[in-house]
Amino acid sequence: MKFLLVEDDERIAASLAEALTDNNYAVDVAGDGEEGWDLITAFSYDLILLDVMLPKLNGIELCQRLRQSGYSLPVLMLTARDTSIDKILGLDAGADDYVIKPFDLKELLARIRALLRRGSVPLSTLLEWGGLLLDPATCNVTYKGQLLSMTPKEYQLLELFLRNNGHVLSRDQILDRLWSSIDPPGQDTVKVHIRGIRQKLKAAGAKHDFIETVYGLGYRLNQNE
Repeated sequence: MKFLLVEDDERIAASLAEALTDNNYAVDVAGDGEEGWDLITAFSYDLILLDVMLPKLNGIELCQRLRQSGYSLPVLMLTARDTSIDKILGLDAGADDYVIKPFDLKELLARIRALLRRGSVPLSTLLEWGGLLLDPATCNVTYKGQLLSMTPKEYQLLELFLRNNGHVLSRDQILDRLWSSIDPPGQDTVKVHIRGIRQKLKAAGAKHDFIETVYGLGYRLNQNE
């Protein structure tokens, strides 16, 4: 899952981006509304966290532009202004939910999960392939009952493969979905993380090519599992 955080307070943005990354989400950060709009039109996101008071283009205006342009992805507004009028303005602009600063991180994450559950793929569903089982509710990964210790990025990679039903994913597609779109790493980074997953799966008894390389195209979960 990849989010866009539009927040002009650098301290809040850095802290929240770190917390979201720790919870297995990829995050791009924009410091004003116009930069946020540029990223929205250039890249694909699963959810937007949007501050109301932004320079250049405020959160209400950005949300209105989003909806008028046909974007239907969830928008969670963040604001320090706790009045019913402000909430009404945000919701009428097209926001799906509204959180008041300072917010409790656990509550914010719960609201994010609730918004994502409204999408086409229920996040509470267990994801399985062969003996591999990933539980999005607990972030646990097991192979034939054996718990695997995954880094956040390895977890994100496995979830991406499992949610794409064995389809081939190129390195560029993986980078686009799991890393920041601003100064992303090179393609070899994907290869390194996949090697790490393969080693952990093999140690648990899986085939060495549980994630198979489709030469010239990318990677997918082995169809013979």
